[in-house]
Amino acid sequence: MSDLPVDAVPAPVDADTPKDTEPAGDTSSPTGDAPEHVYTFNVTMTCGGCSGAVDRVLKRLDGVNKYEVSLADQKATVYAGESLPYDKVLRTIAKTGKKVTKGEADGVEQSVEIAPEA
Repeated sequence: MSDLPVDAVPAPVDADTPKDTEPAGDTSSPTGDAPEHVYTFNVTMTCGGCSGAVDRVLKRLDGVNKYEVSLADQKATVYAGESLPYDKVLRTIAKTGKKVTKGEADGVEQSVEIAPEA
């Protein structure tokens, strides 16, 4: 039996208190934005300066939630919000002068050809 009086009323829930309503296996980004895309690029990088150039452009690109650049694996992996398209990330990496030899978006192989901007 409870020690509360029969006429006790539970305390009101504070409307400003966040509620845990996210389902298990949430696919939203670490920033709480829209679901993430995972873009993977094989990039020809021959030295630390090459990987540093790719690192610098990804660091400044809006919409990137997280990224990894590996000189040893010749790979750049970008975790991006829903609003950042694959083509924009590809174009940004290509502007460093490094050759992108293969690209994937969410596990599906994509073209690495850069179309002229309109």
